[in-house]
Amino acid sequence: MDKPIFDDPLDLINQTKKKSNNLFNKKNAGFKLTKKDIVFYIITYTLFTVFTLICIFPFWYLFINTISNNELVQSGDIILIPRGIHLRNYVQVFQLKGLWQAFMISIGRTVIGTILTVLASAFVGYLVTKQEMWGRRFWYRFIIITMFFNAGLIPWYMTMYNLKLTNNFLAYIIPVIVSPFYIILVKTFIESIPASMEEAAIMDGAGYMKRFFSIILPLSMPILATVAIFSAVSQWNSFIDTMFLMTDENLFTLQYVLQQYLKQADYLSRILRAGGSDMSGVDISKLINPRVVQMTVTMVVVLPILIVYPIFQRYFIKGLMLGAVKG
Repeated sequence: MDKPIFDDPLDLINQTKKKSNNLFNKKNAGFKLTKKDIVFYIITYTLFTVFTLICIFPFWYLFINTISNNELVQSGDIILIPRGIHLRNYVQVFQLKGLWQAFMISIGRTVIGTILTVLASAFVGYLVTKQEMWGRRFWYRFIIITMFFNAGLIPWYMTMYNLKLTNNFLAYIIPVIVSPFYIILVKTFIESIPASMEEAAIMDGAGYMKRFFSIILPLSMPILATVAIFSAVSQWNSFIDTMFLMTDENLFTLQYVLQQYLKQADYLSRILRAGGSDMSGVDISKLINPRVVQMTVTMVVVLPILIVYPIFQRYFIKGLMLGAVKG
């Protein structure tokens, strides 16, 4: 038997892409822009630049108001450029009671929950693509139907209570491990992978688990990165489950604690002004006001997502598009 030209199927895909790009470059080598093309590009880039600035401005405005002089912020004088730059607001807010504990709880539920959700979505999504699976259509539809029917808040709470998941960290993890929407995305993506790759592994004697971890999982990284972003953002922003299921302050999430602080911004500002019991030892040379508290708290919530999202953006776009090819 002749040896395959490409040991790895991905090599064939990469070589095909290179040939396509070279052909495209050759065809466009002598291409010249007309005046209409130049005008079109100028208008397009201008519009998209303005649109980008409009999207960025709220975050920039929020950030500069958290690091500027608090008196200028209160009077509304900070609009585009920070003035009287300092980081005292962040130092003071992070010294509020229970904030670090809540931060660690949120990190824990986001990391653990995202990992388990991605693994479960990948495995179940792969499983329901197998025609030989017993009751495949029934189980797939049984999972999907939960997207359209919801028992309501009270039955959900009673279920969590009977399962002993109140005041339990597992209440943040177990209910979100299996998500119908993520399973649909992964299933659709896996079905777009050429069946010949898996058939070759079957001829070599590879079982389901070997094929899943050696072929399907590596090739599904774009859609799994998409699922990871969706899941991480959902876990990080969630506070409703904390509100209904948790009474133990040691299990409060950052979102819930900060949501409570936002409601009590005026009260917190008085604590910070007075250097109360939770702020002992802090040198406050300038007053902090409710507006600054609200902005600083909001920035603390948004900043982690702003840092993580650009890292996975290319996987997010690619995975979402490829996962939406089929119905």
